[in-house]
Amino acid sequence: MAAPLRAPKGTYDVLPGSPFLAVREALLGPAALAGYDYVEAPVFEDTELFARGVGASTDIVTKEMFTFTDRGDRSLTLRPEGTAGVLRAALQAGLQHGQLPVKLRYAGPMFRAERPQAGRFRQFQQVGVEALGSDDPALDAEVVALAASAYAGLGLTGVRALVTSLGDAACRPAYREALTAFLDGLDLDAETRRRAAINPLRVLDDGRPEVQAQLEGAPLMADALCDACRAHHEAVLGHLAALGVAVEPAPRLVRGLDYYTRTTFEFVHGGLGAQSAVGGGGRYDGLSQELGGPPLPGIGWALGVERTLLALEAEGVAAPGAPRLTAFVVPLGAAAKARAVTLVAELRAAGVAADLAYGDRGLKGAMKAADRSGAAYAVVLGDRDLEAGAAPVKDLRTGEQTPVALDALLTHLQEQSP
Repeated sequence: MAAPLRAPKGTYDVLPGSPFLAVREALLGPAALAGYDYVEAPVFEDTELFARGVGASTDIVTKEMFTFTDRGDRSLTLRPEGTAGVLRAALQAGLQHGQLPVKLRYAGPMFRAERPQAGRFRQFQQVGVEALGSDDPALDAEVVALAASAYAGLGLTGVRALVTSLGDAACRPAYREALTAFLDGLDLDAETRRRAAINPLRVLDDGRPEVQAQLEGAPLMADALCDACRAHHEAVLGHLAALGVAVEPAPRLVRGLDYYTRTTFEFVHGGLGAQSAVGGGGRYDGLSQELGGPPLPGIGWALGVERTLLALEAEGVAAPGAPRLTAFVVPLGAAAKARAVTLVAELRAAGVAADLAYGDRGLKGAMKAADRSGAAYAVVLGDRDLEAGAAPVKDLRTGEQTPVALDALLTHLQEQSP
């Protein structure tokens, strides 16, 4: 007998009863209310999209992408992040020629060849937003506030927002020169020096203690901002304060993507150990040109669903549950079964979540199925009930039972719907 197959290492199954879907939808709820339209891009793209978009010096491109050659000898990659693909889709569709900013939201799996551990998977789920076509500081504040609102809406209180500015093409070159001069004086391995030659900011993101110990006293981008970037950053902070969003300055914050400019932020939670980031994002005003598009400023974020679930667990906050059934119809007899099939369809068509006891089981077995279904009410429908034009409706939470006329059943359940 063949051994049972299992999910690949670094992946997991979302099973019935999981709060996964409810949490994912809750994280995007504030964005939907703010006019962010839903978009989906392919889970695999030309490898060049990520090599140019994410950055050649990043760990994502150099170490973590799942890349393969298709039958047409084309190099394709499972998406390691969402922004590059969503921006590519927007540019390909010409959305930049319409109303600006273009506001988009998305959800789905991402893929990175990482070492699996708590909160880190090789296939993981993110939700994200992208706002394209405006460099207004108020838009930056909106984007940060939407994520903060999403976490607060789930009942999380331990999420902190870290915010900085990474400057732009006007002021970053001088900072890069100063940082490179500083790094030249450190005892770094050959691979780290190679990364520093491509993008010295990547060294600031190196998590190894022996590297971080040498970075004490490194020049900070926050001290090298040009007047325009400094004014932009101060305006963002002002809008966030007006919105009541608490943020912490993080002058050493460098996220794992090369495309960030100006506003850059990360959401962290102290209850997750080393994997403390639950989400983050920033402005990427030059990314469109890197992908062959026109100048098109943008800002966005991605929030990790698995990390959010861990944060809820760490705080002891109950995750939102899936929508429960209102009615579970239990037919007793052939005529009742025929009517129950159409009754359930009528309830569903009217917006009442309903299910049916299949398999012609007896009353005891059918009521066990009703209890296990999680429904609020059981409608027990026998042939005699059909003749009488009424059926007992049992509240499965209290055990209370009430006879309800069949022609009033829909209204009764709509009024009692949880």
